[in-house]
Amino acid sequence: MAEVVLFHHAQGLTPGVQTFAETLRVAGHTVHVPDVYDGRTFDDLDAGIAYAEQVGFQEVVDRGVRAVADLPPALVVIGFSLGVMAAQTVVQKRPGTVAAVLVGSCVPPEALGGAWPDRVPLQVHGMDADPVFVGEGDLDAARDLVDAVPDGELFLYPGDAHLFMDASLPAYDEDAAALLRERVLTFLSRVA
Repeated sequence: MAEVVLFHHAQGLTPGVQTFAETLRVAGHTVHVPDVYDGRTFDDLDAGIAYAEQVGFQEVVDRGVRAVADLPPALVVIGFSLGVMAAQTVVQKRPGTVAAVLVGSCVPPEALGGAWPDRVPLQVHGMDADPVFVGEGDLDAARDLVDAVPDGELFLYPGDAHLFMDASLPAYDEDAAALLRERVLTFLSRVA
């Protein structure tokens, strides 16, 4: 079984993020879910992003990196939206990470000051009409990264919801989220 760290999205550590983590735990994985917002959650994405801007995006990423400092090196990292920045930073700067799942976002590795490490498999998930994932360049970054990673996979789901994976938010898409969970569990069984 895998040792997993799941970084929450810009609306904070919502019940939907906790539900996703619990699904992985039920499958036998150890899942850590650091709260880089110190207990704050937000009713909409704009308010959550405004909080991250107030704190500083780099500080949010640094909180995520600090949260894994005492965890075993052989981690699988999962990032939802804003949490992808911390997830990718951990993969790129912390030796021993075994795999990554990026949902709703992808950053060119060089933007985080490094390269994707050799032999670290990757999944990227997003909706094909999500104005954030598609419209802000994340899909292009995901395609480039997946092409460069031998065990890279890109999964696109029909729809325009950004946080489709979070069962506690209005953007939740039950069908897409179920397929995401199935694909992540299959991936974890391969990399664990």
